[in-house]
Formats: sequence, structure tokens, C-alpha cells
Amino acid sequence: MVLGRMVFNFTSRARLLGIKAWRFTLYFVLLDIIAFIVQAGGAIIASGQDKPRHTVLLGLHIYMGGVGFQEFFVLVFCYIAFRFSQQIKRENPTRLSQAQLLLYAQYAVLVLITIRIIFRLIEYASGLDSSIPNHEAYQYIFDTLPMLFALVVYNLIHPGRIMPGKESDFPSRKERKNYFLGSVPSENSSQMLPISQPTGSATMPEATAFQLQKQDDVPSYGYVR
Repeated sequence: MVLGRMVFNFTSRARLLGIKAWRFTLYFVLLDIIAFIVQAGGAIIASGQDKPRHTVLLGLHIYMGGVGFQEFFVLVFCYIAFRFSQQIKRENPTRLSQAQLLLYAQYAVLVLITIRIIFRLIEYASGLDSSIPNHEAYQYIFDTLPMLFALVVYNLIHPGRIMPGKESDFPSRKERKNYFLGSVPSENSSQMLPISQPTGSATMPEATAFQLQKQDDVPSYGYVR
């Protein structure tokens, strides 16, 4: 969710790797749901009494596969975040420090999530003979604490402080249809790529109305101070 808003606010055309900014949240939520369904399916198969050992192991392996999917999606996210940082250096170097601060916070949170994922994989790597589930201390240290630290990181470096105001929000579905995000207009073209306008503009609807602005022949889009 944060990365999508960063793409919207910091990039020139509100898209990265050909993906519109508001699509990132949708895609990653769907991927997370898929990983959750796989994990839940494995847990259902493995749970219950009087089940044969091979059935329980099958459930554990499916569960671990879902956890592995989750880590794969984290790595994909890291790659996209890296490409975002490279694009910001080219398009909007004046706001690079702000974007990097929030990116570093996201990297820190991803490391904490990875610690949690690795712990879950280790927890059942030994199958039914693992003693880790019998000790609550491991759960608190490697599962609960990383998520607590992740919340602390986002409270210290809150996205709302770096991308404040209504102009940093995604446009409504109706407004998105009128945006020319898919192409860069030529020099003689009257098409306009959106960037934020002052809220008091009489010719634009609220702070979500946008028009083309060029800086060094690069069309600007998103949250502009």
C-alpha cells in the first residue's frame, strides 16, 4: 500500500514497470491472500486427531509452501522497490531523500517480516519431531517481537508525514478514467498528464485535478510541492 502511494507521488507518470500506482496494492493483497489460503489449507489438512502421519506431514509441507510463497513475494517487492529508487534518482532527485527515508523504513520492515517467515519455516522443518511449538518463548521472540518492531518503525517514519494531504491520495475510480497515464504527449499535443493543482483552482475539480508540467523535458506527475 505504501509503495503504491510512493509511486503515485514521486514518479513522473504514476507508474512503475508498466504498472499503475494504484494497482500495486491490489496485486500484492491478492498475492498475500493466495499465500494465506495455501497456508490455511495445509493447516486444515495437518490438524485433527487420528490422522495418519503421512497426511499430517503433507499438510505441514503445504503450509510451509505457503510460507515460502510469502517470502517469494517479499523478494519480488524488494526488486520493485529497488527499481523505484532507481527511477526516482532519474526523475525527481530533489525529493530523493524523502523517498529513500520511507524506502529504508520499508526495507527494515521487510527484514523483520523475513525473520518471522524464516522462523515459521524452521519451526516445522523437522516435521512432527520439532520441539519449537512446545516453547512459547520462541513464538514471542521470533514471531511477535518482529511485528511489534515493524509497527514501531512505521510510527517513527510515518508515510503520512512524508506524503501528507489530500493531494497525495489516489484519485477516485471515476477520475482515473480521464487520466492519460499510458502515453507521454508530444511537444505539440494538448493531452495532459496529471500533477497536483492547488485546491483553490476554479477550473479544476478539487485537489485531485491535474495537468501536465514539464521539467527538463520530463512530464511530472503526482504530489508536487
